[in-house]
Amino acid sequence: MPHPKPTGLPNLPLQDLIACHECDLLMRREPLAAGEKSCCPRCGYELAAHRHQWRRRCFALVLTALLLYIPANFLPIMHLTLLGQTRSDTLWTGVVGLYDSGMQGVAILVLLSSMVIPLLKLLCQLLVLLSLHFRIALRTGMLLYRSYHHLREWGMLEVYLIGILVSIVKLVDIADLSLGIGLACFVALLLTQIWLEMSMSPHQVWDALTEETGEPAR
Repeated sequence: MPHPKPTGLPNLPLQDLIACHECDLLMRREPLAAGEKSCCPRCGYELAAHRHQWRRRCFALVLTALLLYIPANFLPIMHLTLLGQTRSDTLWTGVVGLYDSGMQGVAILVLLSSMVIPLLKLLCQLLVLLSLHFRIALRTGMLLYRSYHHLREWGMLEVYLIGILVSIVKLVDIADLSLGIGLACFVALLLTQIWLEMSMSPHQVWDALTEETGEPAR
């Protein structure tokens, strides 16, 4: 059954409209109460969510992720013993090893996707939250939040974790392998970032940023 043609939408201001990111259906933006969410009537995609105490939760999560960042990248992920020799590997030593072996391009790509960009994402989120909390530099906060959404496409911690797990499976039969505290911190960092992205609702962030500036969310 075809969807009815929307009426009156062209006459509404931009801030009263919302488009589905999956099927591009244009709809009227409806106000949400605390704990409610709106979904696209065509494809079911979650359009917006109004979460309780999202700023406090996001502050706690972003600070937790920043505290986990250093141990996740610089503490040993695994201890490998082969032919009587033991070595400890971290994310940083993996980047250095790739660079020293002549794969400079791959090393730079791994450095950016697994260390630099995840840190920049966390810093952008922290600065946006601080901007909202103190109600200062809201236009800069909007720019940082847009930058964060572009950086999301390049942060690949989950891909790096899959590579680590594959390496562990392949090495466990040929060497004495023990896991390090760095792997636990890395997994905790990944889970914290996922929880942070789920808690930091774009709908609420944009509404909070545009409340003072008067600019429409773009």
